Amino acid sequence: MPLEPNPNVATEVAGNSSNSLEPISFERTISILQEKLISWFDTGVALLPNLLIAIAILIIAYALGAVVGRMLQRVFDRAFDSQAVASLFATMIKVIVIALGFFSALELVGLQKAVVSLLAGAGILGLAIGFAFQDLAENLLAGLLMGIRKPFQPGHLIRSNGQFGFIQHLNLRNTIIRNFSGQIIYIPNKEVFKNVLENYSKSGERRIELMVGVSYGENLQTVTQILKEAIGAFDFLMPDKSVDVYALEFGDSSINFSVRYWIEYPSEQIGYFSAIDRGIKAIKAAFDKNDILIPFPIRTLDFDAKGGINLTDSLQPVAVGKSGPDPGESKSGHSGPGQD
Repeated sequence: MPLEPNPNVATEVAGNSSNSLEPISFERTISILQEKLISWFDTGVALLPNLLIAIAILIIAYALGAVVGRMLQRVFDRAFDSQAVASLFATMIKVIVIALGFFSALELVGLQKAVVSLLAGAGILGLAIGFAFQDLAENLLAGLLMGIRKPFQPGHLIRSNGQFGFIQHLNLRNTIIRNFSGQIIYIPNKEVFKNVLENYSKSGERRIELMVGVSYGENLQTVTQILKEAIGAFDFLMPDKSVDVYALEFGDSSINFSVRYWIEYPSEQIGYFSAIDRGIKAIKAAFDKNDILIPFPIRTLDFDAKGGINLTDSLQPVAVGKSGPDPGESKSGHSGPGQD
């Protein structure tokens, strides 16, 4: 059996619809605004103590971060050779202290959701920056690790990525060196960190090796003794290192010796090339004094496949074949005119 509509219900619904469509009066609008303002004022008054405490926490966190940053800056300046790396670490810790105070203040005033949103946004932003500036981030990380590990210091002589020179500075992106010609070279930190690095100053000592040849006719024991005395007279040698002299090879025209000695490096007393210069001059003077011959390159020419034929023997048959009759004799064998 079908249901019949209730006229009372229909009338009530129509009445409600007509009421909802009626415009709100000005007095009603003022009343609503007053209620909202009073509600906000009451909430603000209730949160006023927490708000004042949150502001105080922010001020204290900022001041504490600044003090901690300055203290750690001095500590990191002594710990790291790079000013940029030390400043970065000090700034990072300062920002962390201030951020902790900021998040604590937000939570105190009831903005826990804002804290979660900020942390999530910071994480997403960090990932985006990391992918967008991957090369820059890689150089930054390499610079930080080298600042901690200290494979070199300013003034050290290094060889890396085909470049040879003295360390000038390490920043967050590049390792800066000055080569022997005076040019400044910038090498990306990641290249220095990943590839082979030779540090000539790290150990504080350096070996010099000089090669010299003597004639095959010299007494090799005498030559060895002369070389040791010539180099051993220097006052800049390492006291715990001996002068080593070795006969290494039979050369084309000489027996070649290797003379090895150690110096302190880097040193204020003498430089590397000056030590080489003085070594060569001392060896030459000692050889001249003792009549030791440093031979010139010699070539022996052999004119026979099996050897043993010299130039004179090789040219003799040619000279005999080209010789003619005595110019004083007549071709006919008779005496000249006026002779019987």
